[in-house]
Amino acid sequence: FCLSSNSFKDWSDHALWWEKKKTWLLKTHWTLDKYGIQADARLLFTPQHKLLRLQLPNMKHMKVKVNFSDRVFKAVSDICKTFNIRHPEELSLLRKPRDPKKKKKKLEDIYSSPGLYSKTMTPTYDSRDGSPLSPTSAWFGDSPLSEGNPSILAVSQPISSPDILVKLYKPPSLLDKAKINQGWLDSSRSLMEQDVKENEVLLLRFKYHSFFDLNPKYDAIRVNQLYEQAKWAILLEEIECTEEEMMMFAALQYHINKLSIMSSDNHMNNSEKEVDEVDAALSDLEITLEGGKTSNTLGDITSIPELADYVKVFKPKKLTLKGPKQYWCTFKDITISCYKSREEAHGIPAHQMNLRGCEVTPDVNISGQKFNIKLLIPVADGMNEIWLRCDTEKQYAQWMAACRLASKGKTMADSSYNLEVQNILSFLKMQHMNPDPQIIEPITTDINPECLVSPRYLKKYKNKQISARILEAHQNVAQMSLIEAKMRFIQAWQSLPEFGITHFLAKEELIGITYNRLIRIDASTRDAIKTWRFSNMKQWNVNWEIKMVTVEFADEPSLSFICAEVDCKVVHEFIGGYIFLSTRAKDQNESLDEEMFYKLTSGWI
Repeated sequence: FCLSSNSFKDWSDHALWWEKKKTWLLKTHWTLDKYGIQADARLLFTPQHKLLRLQLPNMKHMKVKVNFSDRVFKAVSDICKTFNIRHPEELSLLRKPRDPKKKKKKLEDIYSSPGLYSKTMTPTYDSRDGSPLSPTSAWFGDSPLSEGNPSILAVSQPISSPDILVKLYKPPSLLDKAKINQGWLDSSRSLMEQDVKENEVLLLRFKYHSFFDLNPKYDAIRVNQLYEQAKWAILLEEIECTEEEMMMFAALQYHINKLSIMSSDNHMNNSEKEVDEVDAALSDLEITLEGGKTSNTLGDITSIPELADYVKVFKPKKLTLKGPKQYWCTFKDITISCYKSREEAHGIPAHQMNLRGCEVTPDVNISGQKFNIKLLIPVADGMNEIWLRCDTEKQYAQWMAACRLASKGKTMADSSYNLEVQNILSFLKMQHMNPDPQIIEPITTDINPECLVSPRYLKKYKNKQISARILEAHQNVAQMSLIEAKMRFIQAWQSLPEFGITHFLAKEELIGITYNRLIRIDASTRDAIKTWRFSNMKQWNVNWEIKMVTVEFADEPSLSFICAEVDCKVVHEFIGGYIFLSTRAKDQNESLDEEMFYKLTSGWI
């Protein structure tokens, strides 16, 4: 090529791409011979920064200029820096799942559902030389809120039409949901190496459900996008919830929509009020999501709190037991001991359960006054199923909080216990139906229940019935500020039994991975068959040839499974990624140890 003197072009962003080997030639001090390139090799001289169409967690699309030669982990960090999203290590890029029932969409159809921020995008440029303002630049919409400012991403926009929900892909089964996770990109390789094309649509999502130091003061965009991801997961039935929980989520969503519309006009000029609102929300909620410290209080380290009360205990899978039987139960350390009466509590217990490593699942119906705790306790040949039935909300909250801590090997002396009890009580309170119909606001046309609940409830009830229940549930959240309502929504999402479980298809079984454990799951019942905690893990290995993942543990047999319909690199990266996230601490600076992430997740560094 030649350059004319009067039309100089900046080629500094260009680099050579070797198509056959799918490799960037970025080591400019290397000769072509050192790369192993022959005379007949085809090399492409192309810009490293190219446009991507990103679908954000709120389902809106945005054009973003991304470095296609950077590893995906670095590219996502740059995207999040552009969007003012802290802790980019929690997010990654996912290929758009294809609905097998639908034909391939035209390009313009993809971008119109459920909508771009604007069809007329204007890039933000530095007026001095016409170059992008940052290595990763984004095109925002034309509305007064944007003008090149990512703050628009902190604003929740109500779903405009129920048709949007109808058009979006909903995995019909747990197996179909697992297939979506085939699409996660390899964080250790570049976009070009993974055949991502310019202008391709990719999904930016919170990949790891371990949200560190979530602070509304600094994380307005992060909180809103988390809320949006939770909202869509519930509406698309990607996560199971009860009918009462669905109405609670709908009421919160309705409340957030109302406040978002009211505050959108002065969103940018309300910083002082917003700070006060955040401080109030934090003092009321003291919400710190998984991964962060929940309190600075050390508590009384000389004695460990205990629980003692009458609780009904039963084993539904044991045919010899007819129904729940009442025991005097004591909860000490991480062990529940069951006695036939209070007077026998100093003797030998009739039953005893060590809850370390167990699965804890709620089974609650507020209107039916049902407060059950389902425990799946690890034994040599699988999991032993035990149910606890509590009489009151307070008793349920105390025992549920203790069970959750015990499953992680923690006692009630842990500083997070009291906060966990309060969070559970708050979650239950939001599901209460208001007994006084006089104070319920009249049904208006702006509710749009088709946009607030999942399709299964639209089939079960008439719109008017759903609207009435949403307004009834709204009384429990009507006094919340906007940021508090979003935080409550995220917290309630985290309280769901299936929260944070990423499913993968293995040969003849289903494997779930969470922030602290591996789970073998029954695909038909969705129940856990066996659980292995990361805290008990010695190491994990991958046989890349036969796609087998093997995990070794300190005091139990190793777990091995062969990945089916998914690259075992994706599974390996989830395990290593969660191990990496568990090393974060608040006293660390904001910089990420990228090399440590690659060491734990790449498999070959």
